[in-house]
Amino acid sequence: MIARSKPEVFGFFADARNLERITPSTLHFHILTPGPLVMQAGTLIDYELRLHGVPVRWRTLIEEFVPDTYFVDVQVSGPYKVWRHRHAFETTPLGTEMRDEVMYEMPFGLLGAAVHRLFVRAELDRIFDHRNESIRTFFGGAGIR
Repeated sequence: MIARSKPEVFGFFADARNLERITPSTLHFHILTPGPLVMQAGTLIDYELRLHGVPVRWRTLIEEFVPDTYFVDVQVSGPYKVWRHRHAFETTPLGTEMRDEVMYEMPFGLLGAAVHRLFVRAELDRIFDHRNESIRTFFGGAGIR
């Protein structure tokens, strides 16, 4: 729960540049697409990050975009076989509930499944935990409860 209005919270997440602010610095995450970025269905965004020191390029497509309600980014190219991330926003009596719904699949069959169990799942949990703390800090302590 974020104790702010839905338009304010949605606006923060719909600004792709804020992704750099809430991603752990250890990933050296940077948006490569020149700005300004207009978030709408069809927008392509290129990123670069480092996973355990290895540079990775990632391209996402904003597949769906409904202002103040939700948007969906899907991986066009990057480290996953499939990545679909839905960001949903709902007004509550205490502010705005923001839900991340991530559906992903690792490449490389059984090897990818093993890497997922050994590293990827824990890394994704760490990234989203960091993201929640960053949101709390950004909104002045009025972050996720």
